[in-house]
Amino acid sequence: MDGDRRADSVPGMVRWRSGTVAAVRRRWAGAAELDVDLPDGSVMRALAYPALVGDPQPGDRVLLNAGALLMGLGTGGYALVVALPDRLPPDPPQAGDSRDAGHLVKARYTPLQAIMLGVDEEASPHHELLAGAESLDGLPVVTADLHSALPAIVAGVHADAPRARVAYVLTDGGALPAWFSRTLDGLRDRLVGTVSVGQAFGGDLEATTVHSGLLAARHVLRADVAIVAQGPGNLGTGTRWGFSGVGVGEAVNAVAALGGRPVGSLRISDADPRPRHRGVSHHSLTAYGRVALAPAELVVPAGLDAALAADVDAALAPLAARHTLVTVPTDGLDAALRALPVTLSTMGRGLDADHAYFLAAAAAGRHAARLVP
Repeated sequence: MDGDRRADSVPGMVRWRSGTVAAVRRRWAGAAELDVDLPDGSVMRALAYPALVGDPQPGDRVLLNAGALLMGLGTGGYALVVALPDRLPPDPPQAGDSRDAGHLVKARYTPLQAIMLGVDEEASPHHELLAGAESLDGLPVVTADLHSALPAIVAGVHADAPRARVAYVLTDGGALPAWFSRTLDGLRDRLVGTVSVGQAFGGDLEATTVHSGLLAARHVLRADVAIVAQGPGNLGTGTRWGFSGVGVGEAVNAVAALGGRPVGSLRISDADPRPRHRGVSHHSLTAYGRVALAPAELVVPAGLDAALAADVDAALAPLAARHTLVTVPTDGLDAALRALPVTLSTMGRGLDADHAYFLAAAAAGRHAARLVP
């Protein structure tokens, strides 16, 4: 009977490949991009996280998970190195038979689960501080749907408050390893740190939940402004509830529960070809309109094209019963966006192709900066 099928008869969910590293193309914090020669003579682009699998070198045999690359997923344009089977990395220097180096397990019960030190664990130097932390003390926290909003929000914060300490709380709705994001690598000089929460990992600090991650941003990193957003690789299904950015609403609730000030960055576009994302995206309308039970300040950038502005006003009108709609001037924000050290891109569209999207995120950052005491 179908219900009695053995586990080993189920088709594999991973598209495995084995090959040899031909070249290390480039590196950024926590990641190495490779060319891998396959037995059929083709070359596959791959990504390794040395902290997980070791540091691949030309000539190493590698085992790859090639599924996302073979499917042509936009963000997952790599095969991922699962192991260097002939040259395993050494064990971590700390003993693995106690909790002295942490017992926070990320990517739990997967073949690459990683054991890390949580910022609030007993072995953490920050444990005593966070054990007594109950409040964000009014910390402005910008919540955003897509990872691509992160640099624009940072630009908006620093446009008016160049010395503001900005922390990033990386949720697990998209890419789990912080190392995957070249954007995050390029923003290192603009951020006081990244806290990876939930099943996300690879940040400067690790936390179990969004709540403990926010408290770490406030009390450990001493942030003036925090940004909560998922990693690259937003998942959407074209349905009202089936998208990873629904977590934005839960982030608003967490900020409010901890005594912070939620600032909602809206996903606004007049360039997205999909009707559900034009004007105010249905992702923002669902997350802020249905999931967020606590009030937030939703930021609308001034100076939008008249037709787009009318669409935005109409879409947000039902949300005004719970949230405060704040119109923020955008003078100087275009220059701040163009001065960023990273390339802006959302769904394959750059700053000029989807200007309203990035302007809206920058306006949210500007508003948060103005809330800093």
